[in-house]
Amino acid sequence: MDLPSLLLCILLEVLAVNCRDVAKERIVGGYAPVPHSIKYIVSIQNMDRQHFCGGFLINKYWVITAAHCNIGVSKMIIVSGDYSLAIYEGTEQEILPQLVVPHPAYNSTTNNSDIMLIKLMAPIYLNSYVSIALLPRQDAIIAEGRVCRVSGWGYTSPNGGQIPATLRTVKLPIISTEKCNSSESFNGSITENMLCAGYSVGGKDACQGDSGGPLVCDGRVYGVVSWGKGCGEAQFPGVYTAVSKFRRWIDQTIFSYYSRCNKN
Repeated sequence: MDLPSLLLCILLEVLAVNCRDVAKERIVGGYAPVPHSIKYIVSIQNMDRQHFCGGFLINKYWVITAAHCNIGVSKMIIVSGDYSLAIYEGTEQEILPQLVVPHPAYNSTTNNSDIMLIKLMAPIYLNSYVSIALLPRQDAIIAEGRVCRVSGWGYTSPNGGQIPATLRTVKLPIISTEKCNSSESFNGSITENMLCAGYSVGGKDACQGDSGGPLVCDGRVYGVVSWGKGCGEAQFPGVYTAVSKFRRWIDQTIFSYYSRCNKN
């Protein structure tokens, strides 16, 4: 084999490996929503301004995301009011986090309790581009078959594809825990703190690249993008942290923080 052919083979192999590595990290089968119509979503970026997780505002100071998005409070930037990551639109607000509060029961092996609160150093300014998300009450149940919507800046193809410049969203129906836990699917790995959404035939999904992003049902965030098997695979829907199981913890954590501040 001559040198040019050898170099081409090496390049193709590198690209193939990269595609396999990122195949867990995208929304597929979705579409671009109306710009700035999903006003509560935030982009969580590293210090190089690279997006790595999503999240959503629940008030001017607090963001919810996935616990597995925790790379350390000093390494994050929270960006609200964004739509296109490729250009500066003038609608963005960049704020550093003051502290991160992963759920104390988060288990990185089982993915149970994969939820985290982020306290911002300064308040987000709510306007026509930025608003807060509504949460369900404690232990509220979303019915099987209810169509929800998940959004994020993850990859757009099951084979890797490219990171989209603009926000993407996809509609997915809720799948019962019984079906999701069947031997043909996740075989008992779905806990009471999780919910599943997707299609049995696959093709539409959100995975790690969209981690921490909101799954909205009936106008409230019922799920946080958590984990899955590949992306858009038949019989393996996306798995989300069930926000309603943690509503009491969310409220108590925020109240506890403000109570401590008022005493100082």
